[in-house]
Amino acid sequence: VLYPKRTRFRKYRKVRGEGCKTDGTQLGFGKYGPKSCEAGRLSYRTIEAARRAISRHLRRNGQAWVRVLADPPITSKPTEVRMGKGKGNPTGWMARVAIGQISFEMDSVSLSLAQEAARLAAHRLCVSTKFVQWS
Repeated sequence: VLYPKRTRFRKYRKVRGEGCKTDGTQLGFGKYGPKSCEAGRLSYRTIEAARRAISRHLRRNGQAWVRVLADPPITSKPTEVRMGKGKGNPTGWMARVAIGQISFEMDSVSLSLAQEAARLAAHRLCVSTKFVQWS
């Protein structure tokens, strides 16, 4: 669900060392959200699982936004294939997450409900996060 309809290239190079970014580190839409404490990669399935956890916990009481998009493709070769013979076919999508980047945002909910939703989403993400609120 959370991947691009089309891309410029079918396969991308793997980029290492995400480091710090300045964009996406402040709350832009909602009042609450989880902020990543480390750089890493999020699978499109991971993002969708966290989004579902947030939306199910909010139960139509508030609004939730997804701030990360899984746009570079993940490639892998089939099992039991010998080394060499080029790069594998695209099998999924992933998002690069930098230190301090906000992955989801919530609004129109109470603080305790937003904290619990962010905690449930953090269990599904593969990077450590902390809860932030707009001040």
